[in-house]
Amino acid sequence: MQIFYAPDLTPTDTRYTLSDEESHHCIKVLRMGIGQQMHLIDGRGTLYSARIASAHPSRCQIDIEDTQTNYGKRNTHIHIAIAPTKNIERLEWCIEKCTEIGVDAFTPLLCERSERRQLKPERLQKIIVSAVKQSVKAYMPELNPLTPFEQFVAHPNTANGLFIAHCNQNNLPHLHAQAANHSRIVVLIGPEGDFSPHEVSLAEQHGYQSISLGQSRLRTETAGIVACHLANLFA
Repeated sequence: MQIFYAPDLTPTDTRYTLSDEESHHCIKVLRMGIGQQMHLIDGRGTLYSARIASAHPSRCQIDIEDTQTNYGKRNTHIHIAIAPTKNIERLEWCIEKCTEIGVDAFTPLLCERSERRQLKPERLQKIIVSAVKQSVKAYMPELNPLTPFEQFVAHPNTANGLFIAHCNQNNLPHLHAQAANHSRIVVLIGPEGDFSPHEVSLAEQHGYQSISLGQSRLRTETAGIVACHLANLFA
């Protein structure tokens, strides 16, 4: 199934012109031609079935044949707020894999012990788009700006499951046991040096529950993926 991203496509459209980038990929890279079937996503939950009407390499036109709304919709909204890793490729890998598993929002966190304090959101967004298409997701995860930890935890949140994963305490409850019966989940993942005791205390003051992701001490990017997977068990 060939998937293309069409963010401005609507379920009422009958014909659509792909972007320059998607047209080039369709016609030049995949060498698709007139009459071939394809699928599109709008990032808002609709999967479209279509056929190529005009195989132009920079403005490929397609005819919409069918739509499926709420395609792949999950019952749980999952938000991973994670401190960027010093090696940016590790964060990129985490974002890619979480997108493939199923996630609704990412927020990069600027923490006390953060070693990386700048990001290129355009590149991260491209990774998300690619992962969404590869895994046939109709919903595009939201990528929020790099946000100071204190600002994030203090901001009013509609989630009914607020969790902070850390290794500062022993015998913390496991996320798997706590995530059930929550329709909106936020999990905070700290930097390589973990959250500071002050940050853990601050999060708890704002309603976050301290949790464990297992007996092993995980790298930041691994912790993000594990948290995403565990939350999806109830999605």
